[in-house]
Amino acid sequence: MSQNQASSPADTKPVTAAGRIAALIPGILLCVLVAGVSALLERAELGMFEHPYVEALVMAILLGMAVRSFWKPAPRWQAGIAFSAKQLLEVAVMLLGASISFAAIAASGIALLASIAAVVVVALCVSFGLSRLLGLSTRLSILIACGNSICGNSAIAAVAPIIGASNDEIASSISFTAILGVMMVLGLPLLIPLLQLSATQYGILAGLTVYAVPQVLAATVPAGLVSTQIGTLVKLMRVLMLGPVVVGLSLVASRWQSDAKKTSVGFFRLVPWFILGFLALATLRSLEIVPATVVGPVTTITSFLTVVSMAALGLGVDVRVLANVGGRVTAAVTLSLMLLLGISIALVHWFK
Repeated sequence: MSQNQASSPADTKPVTAAGRIAALIPGILLCVLVAGVSALLERAELGMFEHPYVEALVMAILLGMAVRSFWKPAPRWQAGIAFSAKQLLEVAVMLLGASISFAAIAASGIALLASIAAVVVVALCVSFGLSRLLGLSTRLSILIACGNSICGNSAIAAVAPIIGASNDEIASSISFTAILGVMMVLGLPLLIPLLQLSATQYGILAGLTVYAVPQVLAATVPAGLVSTQIGTLVKLMRVLMLGPVVVGLSLVASRWQSDAKKTSVGFFRLVPWFILGFLALATLRSLEIVPATVVGPVTTITSFLTVVSMAALGLGVDVRVLANVGGRVTAAVTLSLMLLLGISIALVHWFK
């Protein structure tokens, strides 16, 4: 007994910084591998169809889920997977601010900007309400609302760490949102002759309803250069709404947490560090302190980190949980998208 008691303190060794980093490496490398395969699949898709209808980000989470369904990572992999899913994702969200400039938004006119903001706010509220009526959790309802109303997977990825969403909730919202995103890219051009839309009207419609920027390009290129330019601009305005939304959610989420714990929190707990970094980089880019030559490399790094994070999320997902909520999530996402499409069609007919 005394020997065991004496040996216990000796067996407890302090964990060094090098040790913590070493513990992260296996899981991070696994996520990078899944992300690399996803990127190769996207490039193959680009070569066949000229546009990536299913992004590497979506590929990564689906591949991660597929791996997880056949093999549960051992504890030695878990630290790196968790780090990739949270910390790397937060860095990616922060870097996203370097690609946003307020100047292009201001130059487009108050009417269009106000209309886009109104569409996003209405879609957010109604999508959240529909998801809650269908019995989904508050966090999953927020993810679905933000994904449908703002910018799909990017919005979900940005909001998830703020509200403390689980891997299953993130994967559920991203997976079903991604499916409808592809359907929008394929089906939206059919509305041009059906609704007799001009190039400008169709560009606004695509920018308001299609989830990702690459998907906006895929949906508008067949309609011509004018539609592509307008669609991209409207989409970027819509993406900019992510800033106020994540700041607002940071305040609300922190208030929930402080009420539960009955403790006061400071400013840097109310607004996460990566959101402050996002807004700071967006401001520096708008003031041209961050030069345009930096935007390309930063965007590439951001995209890569996001894909790695989505691979990590997929590797942490139990598919059986998705099966339990799949029908309700599909209904919530579909109804939300139909609502957004209806509002957007009414708006584009107003912009003659």
